[in-house]
Parts: sequence; C-alpha cells; structure tokens
Amino acid sequence: QVQLVESGGGLVQVGGSLRLSCAASGSIFSIDVMDWYRQAPGKERELVAPIPPGGSTNYADSVKGRFTASRDNVKNTVYLQMNSLKPEDTAVYYCHAVIKPSPYGGTWFSYWGSGTQVTVSS
Repeated sequence: QVQLVESGGGLVQVGGSLRLSCAASGSIFSIDVMDWYRQAPGKERELVAPIPPGGSTNYADSVKGRFTASRDNVKNTVYLQMNSLKPEDTAVYYCHAVIKPSPYGGTWFSYWGSGTQVTVSS
C-alpha cells in the first residue's frame, strides 16, 4: 500500500521557522503532483503549495514570501520551509499526492497523510 508520512511539526514562537517533510512509500510507480495543505480549527482545508513534477509552485497569497516548497523526486519526498511564522499559520499541515501504484493500466489515486500539527505562539 501507499503511505504518506509528514514530520517536522511542533511549537514555535512568532517569527520562528519550521521545516516540514513528507515521504511517500509503498507501491509507487509514478507520482504526479504533491501538495501541502493546512487546516485550522473551524476553517476549511486550504491549499498552501502545489508542487508539480517539474513546474513552478504557486503559493497561497497568505504564505508568499515566507514559505518555500521543494521536491526530491529520487526520495519521493517534499518539503515545506516555513519562515517568519505568524499565529494565523497555526494549523494541521497535510501532505497530498496523486500516485499511480502500478506500472500497468492508467489509474491514478489521491492519497493523504495523517497531518502534522504546527502551533505558532506569541
């Protein structure tokens, strides 16, 4: 089976930094887009940064200039470097990926990690 595991979350003060990682493992033939989402209590899940295999990343307006997403296709891992953190960045951050598990056929599936908590305090 395919598994996405996020790591790197935690408690940080305003203005601090965190680096999140998400590693995909299991039955993987090919990975298309990998994305970072976040969801704060009482709010809808928000797309933070889509990361296509070779294209540029379109960051959400709320994080532009502060967050940087990157991807290592050899390790099937994506990262989210978060700088100048604000209290409004507090949320559960989720990794998402569209993956083809088998080399045969043309079926792609959407997978989600379980999330990692990021809390920004003053």
